[in-house]
Parts: sequence; C-alpha cells; structure tokens
Amino acid sequence: MRLILADDHALLRDALSQWLTRTQGLEVGTAADLPEALHLAAAPGAAWDVALLDYAMPGMEGLRGLDRMIAARPEMKVALMSGVATCDIAPMALSHGAAGFVPKTLAPESLMHALTFMAAGERYLPPDAVTSGTRAAALAQRLSVRERQVLKGLSQGKSNKLIARDLQLSEPTIKLHVKTLYRKMGISNRTQAALLAVERGLC
Repeated sequence: MRLILADDHALLRDALSQWLTRTQGLEVGTAADLPEALHLAAAPGAAWDVALLDYAMPGMEGLRGLDRMIAARPEMKVALMSGVATCDIAPMALSHGAAGFVPKTLAPESLMHALTFMAAGERYLPPDAVTSGTRAAALAQRLSVRERQVLKGLSQGKSNKLIARDLQLSEPTIKLHVKTLYRKMGISNRTQAALLAVERGLC
C-alpha cells in the first residue's frame, strides 16, 4: 500500500511513518501541510492508495482541504485524522466523500486495520469517535442500499432464504451481505443486527 501521511506535528508524523514502513511494509510519503500533500499526490507517475490528512494542519481550512485533495486525485482514498473527534466533523467528512475519519488516539494496529479497510473501498469510522446520534448517521452512510434492504429483512426476523426471495437474489449473496453488515456494524448475530437497526433508525 502507498500512503500519503500529512500532519504538521513532525514527531507524530515521523514516528508513525517509520512504524508503518518498517513493521507494516507500507510505502509512505510525508507532508507537513496541505500544499505539500497536494504536490506529492500530483507527482508524475504517483499511484497513491490512501491519503491521511490532519484536519487542523496548515492549508486545510476545514473540509475545503479535503475537497481539494479529492478533486486532485479522485481515484485515491482520502481520509481525515484529528486529535479531537467531534460530533460534527466525522459525518460531514463522510458526506464530502472522505474514505474515513481516524482519531489520533487510535492504536497503531487499529490504524493499520483502518487503512487496509479504506484502501479496499470501505468507509472507516471508529465506534467511539462520535456520539451515538452521529454514529447512527455515519453508519447509515456506510451501508449500501442493498445492505439496508437486507438489514430491514433481518430486523423483521426473516431468514436468509426469505430475504433472498424478497430481493430476488441468491441465498449465498444474502449470506455475503449479512457478513458484511456484521463487520460494518461491529456485531456478531442477527439479534444484535435487529436491535441496532431499530436503535439507530436504520430501517
């Protein structure tokens, strides 16, 4: 994986870059501000997978910096990181097209998981990054239309076979959607899925 790591805190940036390079095998390009990160992204022949931008670093101007990076490299996954997770930033970042929101308090191993998740095309939002109300909105944005249809079936107590019939899909396809739902929602069974769906108004 090729990563652009942009943060104006040199100590954190360098330590994280070294850890990702030496222990995880990533190729990391570092930047201290948004202009430098944009320059890296636009370099001839560059093929970056993910850009991780500090929300408060110079040049960001809030979410405008996120918009600029996404516009510069639409095919690259762009995520924000922040030392202070708020109820507003995370869902707003996702609505602007961010691949995820990563708090700086995240353990290194969890960060690597998040980067892998985002590089694969998924959206990442840690469960403790925001309040429960904002989590609901963020989770809703992470689920595809089909996944929400499957979730609705689960909340109604339907079997995979019945859900497959209702949606005119194969049963193995439904099983795959259920597995994806479990991962995205951080749960392990159908009862939890139904309860969480009702609690967060997802169906």
